[in-house]
Amino acid sequence: MDLHRGFIREGVSFKETVDPLVALDFAIAQPGPIIFLFKDLSSFWENNPFIIRKLKAFAAGAKLKSLIVIGEEEALPDRLREDFVILYQGLPAIAEIKAHLESLKTLVPSLARSCAADSELLGRLVVATQGLYLPDVERTIRAFNQSQVVSGKEIIQVLFETKQQIIRKSGIMDFVANDADLDQLGGMENLKYWLERREKAFGLDNISSGAKMPKGMLVMGISGCGKSLFVKVIAAQWHLPLIRLDMAVVYGGSFGSPESSLRKAFRTAEAIAPCVLWIDEIEAGISSQGFKAEGGAASRVLGSFLTWMQEKKAPVFLAATANAIELLPAEVLRKGRFDEIFYVGLPDEKAREEIFRIHMKKQNINPSGIDLPMLASTPKRLSGAEIEQVVKSAAFEALADKRPVVEQDFLVALSRTVPLSVTMAEQIKSIDAWAYKRAVPASGKYNR
Repeated sequence: MDLHRGFIREGVSFKETVDPLVALDFAIAQPGPIIFLFKDLSSFWENNPFIIRKLKAFAAGAKLKSLIVIGEEEALPDRLREDFVILYQGLPAIAEIKAHLESLKTLVPSLARSCAADSELLGRLVVATQGLYLPDVERTIRAFNQSQVVSGKEIIQVLFETKQQIIRKSGIMDFVANDADLDQLGGMENLKYWLERREKAFGLDNISSGAKMPKGMLVMGISGCGKSLFVKVIAAQWHLPLIRLDMAVVYGGSFGSPESSLRKAFRTAEAIAPCVLWIDEIEAGISSQGFKAEGGAASRVLGSFLTWMQEKKAPVFLAATANAIELLPAEVLRKGRFDEIFYVGLPDEKAREEIFRIHMKKQNINPSGIDLPMLASTPKRLSGAEIEQVVKSAAFEALADKRPVVEQDFLVALSRTVPLSVTMAEQIKSIDAWAYKRAVPASGKYNR
């Protein structure tokens, strides 16, 4: 049954059954055995007690009759949950994807030629296609002109863009355009070491394809010290798409209850896997204080989050960042939830010098006439974001005077900067004390 033609049986349309209530009366009156398929019913039952009552009557009196409703699980009213069995349509398995691509080679000559020119292309396409339904794959492949010469890179890029569309349509998450690389990170030796060891252990190709994927990591620390940048570096280094989940949207109510929104976000992430799922400022949505403020909703969100972390099979690397890790419940921090918990503090003198070089390069500033060790050794403990602003301020002053940047421009910018280490000295001291022996420092030395 649908709203356009009502019930159809053996090619005959019963137009009078386009109304949902009439259609349910029709179904109840029919003798069994029979199966009814409703395509649009879920659009009407949310606030309609008449439909809910008729469905419960069908469930109570149906003999040798079954009713199938196609729709979203979140739309199922609570009163009907005991009468329905919820089944999820799974994504195609790797073997199905491979068989479908093989069949498409006979229908799309450009795909066949591309696979003939590159013997490994089919395997890469299988990886790129994971998380898409077969009709989406076919539409994407058929979009290429039959006569044009198509490179495997072009096909994979278009499949990747299809996955981006899935993220945008979800509304809950953002696709993060990412061009970060390790050269943009100053300091953070231990984070870089962790990344290097995982690549050696699992193999970069295995990680990128999702065949072997670490579980995830939690990066906490002071704002402006590079937590978000490192998450971007992970995704770029492993050649994985990066999607960002905003916990404020989860609790906003625009996409249903917080727990249903979170489940939708997780299913979307699994649909485009392998990928990196970035939860920024995780304590804003999952915190001990949130239980007191939000009550049952916060507890259910925590339960959904922990269950997904424990049970997920899809190659989704969870990268969470936090400014106030002490707000997170102990259940999130216990060993086994994340592969590692790192603390990113204010950069030391060596790291500050590296960060100065990185941002000077971005601004096309020649460092040869500038005493970088002197700038880095300033008594002010600047964060990476503050160093970036100092470099930009120096470049702006020189540009306004239409002259090259000189060392004095940096000294003036430094003198005008009041860093977080001064304005939030007590809070930073508290964070440092909490992280001591509770998290692995991102920089410096620790027992490996």
